[in-house]
Amino acid sequence: MAISTLHRLSAAGAVHRLPSLSSLRPVLARSSATSSHPPSPSSSSSSVPSAKVADRIVKLFAIDVDGRKREVVGLAGHTLLKALANSGLIDPASHRLEEIDACSAECEVNIAQEWLERLPPRSYDEEYVLKRNSRARVLNKHSRLGCQVVLTKDLQGMVVAVPEPKPWDIP
Repeated sequence: MAISTLHRLSAAGAVHRLPSLSSLRPVLARSSATSSHPPSPSSSSSSVPSAKVADRIVKLFAIDVDGRKREVVGLAGHTLLKALANSGLIDPASHRLEEIDACSAECEVNIAQEWLERLPPRSYDEEYVLKRNSRARVLNKHSRLGCQVVLTKDLQGMVVAVPEPKPWDIP
């Protein structure tokens, strides 16, 4: 039934055929290969994406639980939590979400004094989560949630300390 209707409509001129994709392949290949920035004569097209990533690299230092200073590499625009999890300093399985509503303060870190001024102030929600998860309900001024600190190039060289897990966080 549907096929007979299609034949009837195409015979009447109501159905227009579109060109096949095979005729558009050279146009599609050309448009995906070009970019808004023409490559410089000294660079190849494969080095262009890596240059953009290299511009976003932020190198930090983290003091682990054993007191060793470790270099951590993150990307501008990503969270401190993601950089620490990628370096193995924080268990990524315990941090599935980077939303403040789902945060259990397991990503709490301590920021060195000289870097606190370069960070935006804590939000009300971040302070609430930090206070809720501290036993004394006293807020350490160096404490921040790694899921709420977004890395920027201004934070290059920042020093953070990853505290020991709290006894109630250890399975």
